[in-house]
Amino acid sequence: MSTTTTTIACDVKDLALADLGKRRIEWAFQSMPVLQTIRKQFIKSQPLAGIRVAACLHVTTETANLMITLRDGGANIVLCASNPLSTQDDVASSLVRDYNIPVYAIKGENNDVYYSHILAALDHRPQFTMDDGADLVTILHTKRKDLLEHVIGGTEETTTGVIRLRAMAKDNVLPYPIVAVNDALTKHLFDNRYGTGQSTIDGIIRATNVLLAGMTVVVAGYGWCGRGVAMRARGLGANVIVTEIDPTKAIEAVMDGYRVMSMQEAAAIGDLFITLTGNKNVIARDHFERLRNGAILANSGHFNVEIDLETLAKLASSRRPTREFVEEFVMRDGRRIYVLGEGRLINLAAAEGHPASVMDMSFANQALSAEYMVKNHASLEKKVYPVPEELDKQVAKMKLESMGVKIDRLTLEQEHYLASWSEGT
Repeated sequence: MSTTTTTIACDVKDLALADLGKRRIEWAFQSMPVLQTIRKQFIKSQPLAGIRVAACLHVTTETANLMITLRDGGANIVLCASNPLSTQDDVASSLVRDYNIPVYAIKGENNDVYYSHILAALDHRPQFTMDDGADLVTILHTKRKDLLEHVIGGTEETTTGVIRLRAMAKDNVLPYPIVAVNDALTKHLFDNRYGTGQSTIDGIIRATNVLLAGMTVVVAGYGWCGRGVAMRARGLGANVIVTEIDPTKAIEAVMDGYRVMSMQEAAAIGDLFITLTGNKNVIARDHFERLRNGAILANSGHFNVEIDLETLAKLASSRRPTREFVEEFVMRDGRRIYVLGEGRLINLAAAEGHPASVMDMSFANQALSAEYMVKNHASLEKKVYPVPEELDKQVAKMKLESMGVKIDRLTLEQEHYLASWSEGT
């Protein structure tokens, strides 16, 4: 709980951390020029005036700047954490003290506190939800249905959440329209690939201080996140193996130069395992029994279900922490297996998450999608919608402009040629 008084409703670790948090929020904002531009526009146009927003996101410096942008666009915001280990306590404190944004998030909170924080955010009676993993929507739909009449729409940030929401839509239980920010090209092609690629390796190295050069690194899942991690691990000299269930992605990994095999095969030869599938028990009993002594297991998927930690604990004769964010499991045959960050997403458990410059595009999509939903919710069905193409391209154009990069434009002759069928060889 806070150790300094405030009139803002909150539950953060210590408001005395706010000075550091404010400096770090300002540092991140320097690398978010697209969001800077949108914030200036929002201050003038007030597109979210009076809208109550409940946001369940990773409480980081980048998220802080999104919250400030939405607030400056007129929104009335409450923020809670979307993962028990992803909160940056100094940032949470600064949002409360310096920006008057209520925050319910403490790094390391247990499950009971985590869900109590989500309920506290829902007590705000939101008209708009902003989710990362769909926990907020799920709790709203299952435990706080009395609040649904107020909600006009929402957004979802990550792959795992989009999968859950599409399952709800398929079962006709999605309570309101939601924009899948994750599916924007300017989100998943960059945030998922370059952001996850760099920040996952960063988290692993901070937690372990291992040398990746010469290691055999097994990457489970070759979606955009897996592509990014595999690319960065290889760049640091690792021998990378990819495991997949999708034959098309597996072929792509082969043609990108990686060895591809089953997890059963990889378990016997890997040194470091990184899961990025969005599914459960990707590394399970059969694999634990084949792991080499000293194998390191890390997860960079949204939820801590990809490594079957319950079974691992049962198989182990003892367990103990060896470093911060590293737990050692001693198997009955003497092998030692190391799990990082409690099996939670390692890039935020042990590091700071994605760099601000790549989150600039993701959170630009969030802000513009919120504006779009508020304007158009009355004409939308209870479905998962993509980010409108024009917004996606707008974000890309703004990012290029901020980088000083100029691109070509079609001439009228070229436009006519591409639009016609009559002109051939």
